[in-house]
Amino acid sequence: MTITAKPTNTHLPADAYSIVKARHPWRWISAAVIVLLGLLLLRSVVSNPNFGWGTVGMYIRDASIVRGIGITLELTAICMLIGIVLGVVLAVMRISANPVVRTASFAYVSFFRGTPVLVQLLFWYNLAALYPSITFGIPGVDLDANEIITPMLAAILGLGLNQAAYMSEIVRAGILSVEHGQSEAAGALGINRLQTMRRIILPQAMRVIIPPTGNETIGMLKTTALVSVISVPELLYSAQVIYARSFETIPLLMVASIWYIVVTSVLSVGQYYLERHYAKGGQRSLPLTPWQQLRRFVRVHDPLTTKGAKK
Repeated sequence: MTITAKPTNTHLPADAYSIVKARHPWRWISAAVIVLLGLLLLRSVVSNPNFGWGTVGMYIRDASIVRGIGITLELTAICMLIGIVLGVVLAVMRISANPVVRTASFAYVSFFRGTPVLVQLLFWYNLAALYPSITFGIPGVDLDANEIITPMLAAILGLGLNQAAYMSEIVRAGILSVEHGQSEAAGALGINRLQTMRRIILPQAMRVIIPPTGNETIGMLKTTALVSVISVPELLYSAQVIYARSFETIPLLMVASIWYIVVTSVLSVGQYYLERHYAKGGQRSLPLTPWQQLRRFVRVHDPLTTKGAKK
């Protein structure tokens, strides 16, 4: 409930009012309890010597850790690019009128979603055991699989092709969210299916596609830790190499965790503003930015727009 009162400022017009927020004491009490519990937990973590915070500070900017972060980001970017491009192709194939094309897309998605990504990584890494030489069916071509399938390439193939299966379902959901009348109207105007998809359907589907794609990107960043089993020197593997030598297991895992949190936080901020950008035209008012939400939280009076007044 809100209380409406006349302003005491005589310089305001007579019909200007402000909205006084209703008081919610239990909100403040619950917030205080949560903050207190958080501070107690933080104190316990900071004061516990078993975490080895001195070792964490020593290795947080270690050269091998920084190189591992670079490889993690590189893997994330490449695999998401493969996943998005191939996912769009698979999504379009899935809604095709050709039953053979639809079945091929469905089989791909079913296979890669039905097997664990770790198993796929191990298969790609050990591809030479199945195909010692790769010919691509071309006469005169005979490539050594051991030389071609490096750990980095196995990681890219395993993560990228797996991600494409999930992205195809996200893109397909976005395409199906657009009213069918849009494509019918485009066809009536003589626009072909490819141009309709590229210029009409996909731009409108972005509002549905962007949020889960952002989540998949953050998930991919953390999934890259799996490639440590095939000796790709990403962030976790770099930390493992150091604690295998120094036996400081917990501090090095804390180093890796801190960097994962930092990078995912940056990606989350980028995802928020990207979602806000594509929300234009689809909502009457855009979502508030974190700064705007903070100002609104601490504000006691909300301005009430009166007739003829400016916001």
